[in-house]
Amino acid sequence: MKKTLIVLLGLMLALGVGFNVLASGVLKVGTSADFPPFEYQDEKTGEYLGFDVDLIKAVGEKMGMEVEIVNTAWDGLIPGLLTGNFDCIISAMTITEERQKAVDFSDEYFDASQVIVTKIDNDDILGVDDLEGKEISVQIGTTGDFEASEIEGAVVKRFNLAPDAIQEVRNGSVPACIIDLAVAEEMVKAYNDIKFGEPITVETYGIAIRKGNTELLGKVNKALGELKESGEYDEIHGEWF
Repeated sequence: MKKTLIVLLGLMLALGVGFNVLASGVLKVGTSADFPPFEYQDEKTGEYLGFDVDLIKAVGEKMGMEVEIVNTAWDGLIPGLLTGNFDCIISAMTITEERQKAVDFSDEYFDASQVIVTKIDNDDILGVDDLEGKEISVQIGTTGDFEASEIEGAVVKRFNLAPDAIQEVRNGSVPACIIDLAVAEEMVKAYNDIKFGEPITVETYGIAIRKGNTELLGKVNKALGELKESGEYDEIHGEWF
């Protein structure tokens, strides 16, 4: 994966993928719209909804730009950014050292954590130590995936979509799933046969931008700062959490 990202970055530079997004007036935003309440697609209208969607639209408004959402599979987000399919990513993406080797991140915009989801009647799994040697479902390439991969003897079952990882617990195929707290909260509201425990990580989300595009990064950070200072960020947060 590391080699692939380096090759893609080199290809982007070789092809001269430009940083003229500000002049275009349209901010193309990559997201994986399968992660409520952060980003998802309304089944009836096809409209993209969620906290991240509302936030990036507010950022775009501050920048005087129209926002165009580009729905992309999670594991294709960073490669898609590097090859110029979109200008930035907002998709509940945790800022990690590994990802920072490939992309730059905006200032943090959300405090998050991972939790363990189990069936409602499961009293055997209370923490990470209880997952040793067990099967765990995760969304591929997420922080939950990274955490599960570090557990001794665990068998990690990876899915492209977060709801599919949760469903593995509900149908009894695996005893546990590791996923973002806010998503777990949403799923527990929807299904009364699952629960989650205390957070097992502390992390923050950021908006990913191609390395070298300092102008766009500066504009995004400025917009985020203005939204937080004006109270608009709190209003958007309050609508979803």
